[in-house]
Amino acid sequence: MTHRVHYLLATASALWSLGAAAQTPAAAPVDPNAFLNQFEATFGKFDGFRRSGAKGICATGEFVGSADARALSTSSAFSGRPVPVIVRFSVGGANPKAPDNARSQRNLALQFDLPNGEQWQMGNISAPVFGASSPQQFFGRLASLQPDAATGKPDADKVKAFADANPEVLLQGKYYAAQPVPASFGTVNYWGVHAFGFVNASGNRQFGKWIFEPVAGVQGLSDDEAKAKGPVFLFDDLRQRVKAGQVAFNFNLELAQAGDRIDSATVPLPEGRKKVNLGLLKVTSVAEDGGGPCLTITYNPMVLPKGVEPSADPMIAARAAPYGIGLSRRLTEGAKQQ
Repeated sequence: MTHRVHYLLATASALWSLGAAAQTPAAAPVDPNAFLNQFEATFGKFDGFRRSGAKGICATGEFVGSADARALSTSSAFSGRPVPVIVRFSVGGANPKAPDNARSQRNLALQFDLPNGEQWQMGNISAPVFGASSPQQFFGRLASLQPDAATGKPDADKVKAFADANPEVLLQGKYYAAQPVPASFGTVNYWGVHAFGFVNASGNRQFGKWIFEPVAGVQGLSDDEAKAKGPVFLFDDLRQRVKAGQVAFNFNLELAQAGDRIDSATVPLPEGRKKVNLGLLKVTSVAEDGGGPCLTITYNPMVLPKGVEPSADPMIAARAAPYGIGLSRRLTEGAKQQ
């Protein structure tokens, strides 16, 4: 195992402990290896691929922060000078052959490479809510969906029982079912779902939830259009749009107010909250194959720059250890991108 992987695992273990400490005393932490094992048991094991967002492609771009962002945070990401960004677009799920023409999740993962070796990593999804509010609830949901060895299908009674006791786990799926198939990776909204605090030069802290909104506007496909596109079209579409200079996103922050729930990824901020534009992200190139610089980036949301802080949402820190262990498994198996 390389020194880099040892470092990632040590960091991940420390952050997992931080996530566990954020839980109530009654909520026992979920072992990250058990979590990944459950993920594989529920969705299948595909050697070399990420356990989530397996079907993906690497890209690069740049971000230029706004004056409004500089008023909210001291982060060097918002200096107003171009910041290089390593981008990964993907289709939700563990299957590297997931269909592109389904009403399913799209992901936008980003690493901002800031001055003096500082980095900012994040993962964003095409829904305003996540599928669970805590690692314990997420683990329980995964376990309830595990296929029965005899039938190859989940036990309907177990699925219903868990959902009845935890109705918020259905919100994300209901959202996707109500949306059209995205026409492109570049024409769908991507939410951060977690709240983060932005700290300015005076030490003032403003919490909010961000969203990346496509400059080209949101574009969906009709059922007939999606069927005609077939299961494999997103990568070539992205390359064409980027070559034409058509893929860019406004990085917007919805500002939380006193009394807003900011510790759960299943609860969006109320409608009508003030939105501040933090800057513009432009995607400038796309990998021609399954390689690219994002192949071994974990996109750990606890990798934050000075001037941006996590909220008390337990899912933020809880992602770190499974991501790090997942990387070590992928490297052992031979890491693949798509």
